[in-house]
Amino acid sequence: MLKFEIIPVTHYRQNCSLLWCEETREAAVIDPGGDIQKILALINRLQLVLVKVLLTHGHLDHVGGAYAIANLANVPIIGPHKDDIYWLSRIPQQAQMMGFSPHEAFESTQYLQDGDTVNIGTERLSVIHCPGHTPGHIVFYHQSSQMAWVGDVIFNGSIGRTDFPQGNYDDLIRSIRDKLFALDDQVTFVPGHGPLSTIGEERLHNPFVADKRFG
Repeated sequence: MLKFEIIPVTHYRQNCSLLWCEETREAAVIDPGGDIQKILALINRLQLVLVKVLLTHGHLDHVGGAYAIANLANVPIIGPHKDDIYWLSRIPQQAQMMGFSPHEAFESTQYLQDGDTVNIGTERLSVIHCPGHTPGHIVFYHQSSQMAWVGDVIFNGSIGRTDFPQGNYDDLIRSIRDKLFALDDQVTFVPGHGPLSTIGEERLHNPFVADKRFG
């Protein structure tokens, strides 16, 4: 069984998630934007073994602690899609713009594509490429638990911003409508910020992408 806990990090209160396989105790952390000691403390308290860092996209509030925690644990950084190399290469500029302490640029160990899979112990996450907020944004989907980690693609009652460089509103809407809304309505998703929601709830009530807007 796949288990998870959400760890709000940085002054952006970004939803970093710790996922682990209950059978093997192997764990992965999704979007460690900062506060790595808080993340490591939870890993130690739960007696888990961190095996990889997973990134949905390249914005600093999601990746700011990735390089440090990967180095400390000697694990790979996996994701996002290679089209977000632009953002990873501009981490120093992002830090200055977003009010973070100085951060160095880095490259991921492995970039992901639509249809790839990532294993955590005996559990498997499917990768869905969802450009729009950034061109290389990906979503991690765990089919057996009907859970998804969607970064900044969609939120409870809202959608990701597209006014940053390389953002594209039309691409974002297509990603949500054609890819995420193709999942079951019962799928619960963890957004990059704010409370959880379900695909079905957003299809009905999200003012930006609800079915009634496109009927």
